[in-house]
Amino acid sequence: MDVHVVVITGAGSGLGASLAKKYSDLGCHVCLLGRTQTKLIRTAETLSHNHSIYEVDISSKSDVAKVMQLIKEEVGQIDLLINNAGVGIFDLTENLSEESIHQMIDINLKGTIFCTQEVLNDMKKRNQGYIVNIVSLSGKRGKAIESVYSASKFGARGFTESLAIELEHTAIRVFGAYMENMKTVLWGELVQKTRLWNRMMLQMSLWKVSNRENTHQLKKLLLKIIKKNIKDSETYTIFKLRDALLKSLF
Repeated sequence: MDVHVVVITGAGSGLGASLAKKYSDLGCHVCLLGRTQTKLIRTAETLSHNHSIYEVDISSKSDVAKVMQLIKEEVGQIDLLINNAGVGIFDLTENLSEESIHQMIDINLKGTIFCTQEVLNDMKKRNQGYIVNIVSLSGKRGKAIESVYSASKFGARGFTESLAIELEHTAIRVFGAYMENMKTVLWGELVQKTRLWNRMMLQMSLWKVSNRENTHQLKKLLLKIIKKNIKDSETYTIFKLRDALLKSLF
């Protein structure tokens, strides 16, 4: 894999930051793309080789075009593009705001397309290059409270597979990565609080078996624990969705 210049979107944290460190350790010049410069600087401080920082809104085609042109002028031809940037707002479909819907489609899907468009012509001229799209398993199967997030990821999957077919007679390689939830800013708190819920459900089941007469007190205790530990409305949706299970216990 002959790679010298790597471009990573969403490089300010999570998987993007980890990939940046990996390719830097391999001796690549890593171009860090993201919306927040302070986060990109924090990632840059962990890198061992040359790097560049570019603040960009990948949902804007014109912004993406300017940054990609700047990279070619300042660093050189792009050998590897990793479309990693993503955003997720998780709630029941009817509760999602218009702004959050646009945000997920614009970044997760359109941003991936815009960035890819800007590297394709040069890669085709050289007949070499790699494009990696971080899709996630939400692009393979739908989940409750992930309707629009999954829609954006299904779109990214369709784009990835179609692009691979378009380029199958070239030396350009296209890959889609489908990971389960990871310990990142996007998923970490959600996973942690889901585990909290599961532990509480187990404790409730055991309590009900041995203390049937005390289920009312247990229910009050459970609600107190939830109110203390669950602060944000998005995560609280998980608990609303499991009301039926709660009722079955009591």
